[in-house]
Amino acid sequence: MLLVVTYSRAARRSLRNACRTHEDCVVRRFGRAVLLEASVFGAFLALRLRADHGGDVQVERTRPLNEFEDIPEEVREAATAYADRDHPSTPYAKFAAGTDHPDPDAMKAREL
Repeated sequence: MLLVVTYSRAARRSLRNACRTHEDCVVRRFGRAVLLEASVFGAFLALRLRADHGGDVQVERTRPLNEFEDIPEEVREAATAYADRDHPSTPYAKFAAGTDHPDPDAMKAREL
């Protein structure tokens, strides 16, 4: 998919108009940002906006995250355990200390 983010009122207006006109290319809208289908036409719409508004339009290519292929099992388990913790105000570092859950600094240092 293509992520298009706008940073000016004029660019947002153009994005909104493009999305209304070409709804079939829009995967999801987020106000000043939109996910477009990864098609040549989606790229055309994104580049057209950038041509009109220059640096007020950011275009990034995204790909879906498959958590079962891309994320280690211990991280998935830690996320589930942390979501089910007894005290919602406990920070993750304190929650993980003394357990088998991965250290937050170690996770920050690892790339997916």
